[in-house]
Amino acid sequence: MKKHSARVAPLSSYSTQVLTCPNSEGEDGSESRPETPGSGTSIESWSYNTCASTVLKVLGGLLMVLCVSSSWVGTTQVVKLTFQSFSCPFFISWFSSNWNILFFPIYYSGHVFTTGEKQTPIQKFRECSKLFGEDGMSLKLFVKRTAPFSILWTLTNYLYLLALKKLTATDVSALYCCHKAFVFLLSWIILKDRFMGVRIVAAIMAITGIVMMAYADGFHGDSFVGVALAVGSASTSALYKVLFKMFLGSANLGEVAHFLSTMGFFNLIFISCVPLILYFTRVEHLGSLSSLPWGYLFGLAGLWLVFNILVHVGVVLTYPILISIGTLLSVPGNAAVDVLKHEVIFSVVRLAATCIICLGFLLLLLPEEWDSVILRFLANIADKKSEEHGEELTESSGQTRSRSQANGTVSIPLA
Repeated sequence: MKKHSARVAPLSSYSTQVLTCPNSEGEDGSESRPETPGSGTSIESWSYNTCASTVLKVLGGLLMVLCVSSSWVGTTQVVKLTFQSFSCPFFISWFSSNWNILFFPIYYSGHVFTTGEKQTPIQKFRECSKLFGEDGMSLKLFVKRTAPFSILWTLTNYLYLLALKKLTATDVSALYCCHKAFVFLLSWIILKDRFMGVRIVAAIMAITGIVMMAYADGFHGDSFVGVALAVGSASTSALYKVLFKMFLGSANLGEVAHFLSTMGFFNLIFISCVPLILYFTRVEHLGSLSSLPWGYLFGLAGLWLVFNILVHVGVVLTYPILISIGTLLSVPGNAAVDVLKHEVIFSVVRLAATCIICLGFLLLLLPEEWDSVILRFLANIADKKSEEHGEELTESSGQTRSRSQANGTVSIPLA
């Protein structure tokens, strides 16, 4: 039986098209055949199709950036509205996480619509369950693999919601962007990823922004607690991503949908006891079912699900860097809503801290070979300047000779 590994094809791997031309040599490799009349047309057609697909991918990526940013801004703002009448952050986190069960049904519907395969949902589910091992998913593997990630997922959302009770949406979204720096540090320490000086600088900038944000209102009160909660949410999110890469590898879209739906089932089965405990201990007062703001809860859970779907699908359909930029743009989006609707006034320290964190986030998006690319670019510019300077010297010497001939200056050899 063919063995399947738990580490699967990378999520962001793209199949590069390769142009293959017919062999122009004879059977012995000595004679060359003349070009066919349609060869030039086929090359032009292939180039046109490649350019068109690239343009469509970029335009789709820009649309994806707008959708990712809008869904995350909407999620954060709806949480703030929900807290005005219903202050139960863990119940909101648990209720929203249950919607992860819909990941695989949505993926399967899209897969059938786009490919037309006749695979049943059970067959596709079993195929994607190879992520858990060669024998598929068992009860032991279900608990062993899903429990740590589900707990980290719940902690990330719960801490994020607690931070929104203490800080503005702009501050929390900016602090959450620090998860990119934490991912780099954990990957460097745990996964032994390549050391990059610019990313160390970005991590230092993120820490500087965190300290400045905490210092804005003094190291006391709700502001400091809110900063600590937001940083805790970013830390658990970074740990979740690093552990996923470490233990499960980079899964394809179907396996990611399967895994997230599995986490939704784990959340519904095993974590449902926590809201009940918080209710009976009066930590979170739910009230009657009719008094719950179901409109806000369904809207919040739907936006959160849309955001997660866009993030995972966008990595496959477009460029991953655009998804990160969409998350970053949620900071100015939340700032616009806070200023226009809630009339929030930001201090100079908070604005400076937000800008430093966002700049560090952008530095973390630089590719690993960015320095060599810049050096090659500068070398090309220097070469072009030297060539232009040489052409100018040649033209000036030619003009000097032509002027000498025009003035009648002729060199007569001596007898």
